[in-house]
Amino acid sequence: MYYALCMTHIGIDCRFSGTHSGLGRYSRELVTHLVSISSDTSYTLFVRSISEPWLILLPDSVKLVEVDIPHYSLAEQFLLSRFYKKADIDILLSPHFNTPFFYHGPFVIVIHDLILHRYPNNASFIKRCAYKVLLYRALRRAKKVIAVSTFTATEISRMYGKRIAKKVQVVGEGVSDAFAPASKERISETLLRHNLSCPFFLYVGNAKEHKNVQKLIDAHKKSGTSISLVLVSNPANLTLHDSVTVLSNIHDDDLPSLYSAATAFVSASAYEGYGLPFIEARACGCPVIGITGSSVDEVVSEGGLLLENSDDALILALQNPPTVVSTSVPQWSKAASLVHKLLQELTA
Repeated sequence: MYYALCMTHIGIDCRFSGTHSGLGRYSRELVTHLVSISSDTSYTLFVRSISEPWLILLPDSVKLVEVDIPHYSLAEQFLLSRFYKKADIDILLSPHFNTPFFYHGPFVIVIHDLILHRYPNNASFIKRCAYKVLLYRALRRAKKVIAVSTFTATEISRMYGKRIAKKVQVVGEGVSDAFAPASKERISETLLRHNLSCPFFLYVGNAKEHKNVQKLIDAHKKSGTSISLVLVSNPANLTLHDSVTVLSNIHDDDLPSLYSAATAFVSASAYEGYGLPFIEARACGCPVIGITGSSVDEVVSEGGLLLENSDDALILALQNPPTVVSTSVPQWSKAASLVHKLLQELTA
């Protein structure tokens, strides 16, 4: 009984976990590894639905609270705090910056990037203002701020000063065990099902402004390469050409086969807070091509090709793709251990 009373009770906002977004994958992977680390911590997860498939894999000791409150909504700001208070948690871990404005309990936030500061991506003036107000308040009130890369930590320091920077700790992401070189049989089955043939370059990600997907498409056409281009994305308002194939709504289970089959993973993105697809590709034995100047420098440090942000450099890389790859990649278990240690220190 005494031991139970001494356990640290951590609440985690897992409302993104049911989505197919990068934040969704981050939440699922980090939390899955975090809750399995030790028995001296109890966890309450706040989820949009207790029927999300990934939750089945968690220990029975993990408490689930269904909170069907959308992100970036007024309800999030005015109602979510009640659930946190009722759960009687010692500290809240938020895998994003969007803690409720009126929440007064201790919390830790994760900052993946400061993208709206540089690339509004057609966000309205009101949305940009709300983003900056909520982000600044979260940074100021957080007990600790986790940055997913050194680049993001530097961005936070540059934008918000040394006072905030002192609270920042860099904890990188990791690669799921599912990302490893796929068997020939699995590759053949996946390519057949999606009507693909080798060789092809692969891009995985969204088509927002900073991703420069149109630039990649245009460079591919100008390169004259016989290697086709496959986009695992939902591109809107992009001009394609005959050697480009778009795969939308691809299940994560297919990604290891696509990475394993690709000549190289290529991205013309000018800004990445971390760049998870780069290390997923590397884990599958796929060479990578990226643009220097953001966190891409950190995740493509081995076995990859870093380019200046120019059309000519990208065209030349597509004409002469890299063949060397390092499959040594960071694991989620390490990230979870660092986060667990941080939370324990804050609640000691």
